[in-house]
Amino acid sequence: MYQRPVAEFRGARKEYGNVVAVKGLSLEVRPGECFGFLGPNGAGKTTTIKMLAGLLIPTSGSVFVDGHDMQAEPEKAKSAIGFVPDKPFIYEKLTGGEFLDFVLDVHSFPRESARKKREKFLEMFSLKEWEDELVENYSHGMKQKLVITGALLHDPKLLVIDEPMVGLDPHGHTLVKGLFRALCEDGGAVFMSTHTLAVAQELCHRMAIIDKGEIIAVGTVAELGEKAHADSEQLEAIFLKLTSAPQ
Repeated sequence: MYQRPVAEFRGARKEYGNVVAVKGLSLEVRPGECFGFLGPNGAGKTTTIKMLAGLLIPTSGSVFVDGHDMQAEPEKAKSAIGFVPDKPFIYEKLTGGEFLDFVLDVHSFPRESARKKREKFLEMFSLKEWEDELVENYSHGMKQKLVITGALLHDPKLLVIDEPMVGLDPHGHTLVKGLFRALCEDGGAVFMSTHTLAVAQELCHRMAIIDKGEIIAVGTVAELGEKAHADSEQLEAIFLKLTSAPQ
């Protein structure tokens, strides 16, 4: 039975003056899928993520989230997303609790409806005793955990996350990977960009590799390996072979 994609790019292109950052990108992220988005520096990953999150408007083409066109129905599309950028900004004169209240209010999600999930995440990430402390007193890893908590509180259909493990200790890695798996098992989806290829190989059902603004391969690790004619089953070797080959 056909299931509507949680996220879909239809010929999305983004130009900055004479520079084409993303060239007609088309792909879909399915319900229950952790989707990896990989590429070298400057390949177009951040631009793509910002189009998916509604922070950039495509020069041409469309982006859909949960069936909603990001340009035509931005509020409905964005309400289905939890977004964690690679360098999350939190106003540091807020307490952790005030930040979470702010995120819920932005999404027009009732605070009481998120209370149990909020308590669970704060306990899980050992942030409960820091809830009333100013964010300026948090470590980098604590800020990352707080932002991930905020991104999940409103029950998003899609979690968009750039470099999810930055600043996290091994225990934090394990917790975050468990949250990703749980979201996918509940029928949501994760769109994850990372340079940590071991994490992508462990978590992602499928991946797309972008280089010079174009998708050069999409599929499972096995499918990517077949396309690369790689001798190794390790994603790192497959990635290097695909991105070093003439396009």
